[in-house]
Amino acid sequence: MASDTIGTLNYFLAPPDGSRPFTNINADSATGKPVRNWVEDKHEMQIEDVRGKAELYKLDNAGFQYGREAAKHTSFLNDDEIEREYYPESIDLIQRVTGATSVVIFDHTIRRRRPGEPDDSPQKRQPVPLVHVDQTTSSSIARVHRHLPPTEAPSLLRRRFQIINIWRPISHAAVDWPLALCDFRSVDVKKDLLPVALIYPDREGETFGIKYNPNHQWKYMKAMTPEEFVLIKCFDSIQDGSVARLTPHTGFQDPNTPEGTPLRESIELRALVFYD
Repeated sequence: MASDTIGTLNYFLAPPDGSRPFTNINADSATGKPVRNWVEDKHEMQIEDVRGKAELYKLDNAGFQYGREAAKHTSFLNDDEIEREYYPESIDLIQRVTGATSVVIFDHTIRRRRPGEPDDSPQKRQPVPLVHVDQTTSSSIARVHRHLPPTEAPSLLRRRFQIINIWRPISHAAVDWPLALCDFRSVDVKKDLLPVALIYPDREGETFGIKYNPNHQWKYMKAMTPEEFVLIKCFDSIQDGSVARLTPHTGFQDPNTPEGTPLRESIELRALVFYD
């Protein structure tokens, strides 16, 4: 039986003064949180449980795709081991699912929920409670230049390429703070996407904050296990309307979560995905 639920989702509102939205990753010393000039916009949304009908949602129609394949690497405690063991098996998995020619993983994030802890430093990442897309078109192109040799980047950029995250729970099922994904077919790309500058000490990135749209169709898979994964499309160089370009997503608090449920732990890898 499907377990549809209601979640309070945090959308983005552009700065009221019309200035360019930004998040400065250098935390405010008083709050421990990044400095930003945009506003959160909370809305209660219906979130449909797709367990039992996940095959309806593919990278090219919805922008995300669920699958079941246990990882051989299971400890997820050491970054070097993750890169040595989990990266290669994830590259193989992404290639098999997508038919891509080559896959380059450029980073990973482990998230463990810690209630009451404001610290969200790189070693203590928590679930992201904001509706967002990890990359914009310009930041996706910049990723290719940043992570691949200058001799290869121009030719790769002439072909189809994507940025895809592979997300899975670790240690136990993700009942606490599950991941919600917005079906691309319900997104208005002209009105819903808000480019937000990410200001780092040494560089600048860019993500999409997502503006509220009552037509958004939100999905999740209840109680995803470590043997399950979801591919999340953050960018596709095909932008003629024939395929999904991206997928807004967010962690959310499911009001139906039983008391005492183990706190969410998950890993996501981010990959450049290239096609001949």
